[in-house]
Amino acid sequence: MSTHIRMFQKKNIITIQHPESVHHTNGMIGSWNDWPLTEKGIQQAENIAANLKSEFRDTKFSVYTSPLSRTSQTADIIGKQFNVVPQSATALKERYLGRAVGQSVQWLKDNIEAEERSIYDKCFSDAESRFDVWQRMIPFYETIISGNEENIILVSHGDSLSIFNVMWLGLPVESLQTMDLYGVSGGVSFLYHTAAGKRVIRMMSDTSYYKNKAI
Repeated sequence: MSTHIRMFQKKNIITIQHPESVHHTNGMIGSWNDWPLTEKGIQQAENIAANLKSEFRDTKFSVYTSPLSRTSQTADIIGKQFNVVPQSATALKERYLGRAVGQSVQWLKDNIEAEERSIYDKCFSDAESRFDVWQRMIPFYETIISGNEENIILVSHGDSLSIFNVMWLGLPVESLQTMDLYGVSGGVSFLYHTAAGKRVIRMMSDTSYYKNKAI
């Protein structure tokens, strides 16, 4: 008895959560504020780039990045190592927090309009819900999954990548009601889509890459 195995487009996707940004040190909201990397964050990005190049010396990558400064800076540093110009993708931006943008974390806590108990809730009426982020990300996700690029690096933000991780595993958006797959600043994750169609997360949010370990 023969078994037919459907072949899929192989994908090797590396996701990078941007390293230390100014908003990590000054108590301000990240979101769509265009905070740059700190000097420490720049060095972390340099280390991530060097370590990835050491590991994938002969691999050609496509690089996509959120257009915000802290991610585009990270992507530019990585792009130089791999001799590729990063492509800006609005879908990879962090979640928009409405009137909280430009405010401090404490201000948000003191002025929040609504508790976010579900993926459809918004902390402010003019903010994005997590469902909204899913909706803006899904066309981009489907494009890279169906495209011919096999090796891809994505540079984005914590909340956005937590949603991407669930999307990658083929889970429905409602899964975000009861689970999360969050990384940390500077974390590097390795995702694979095999020719047999299996989705794999081999390593998630590995922070060793932002240390100076390249040989």
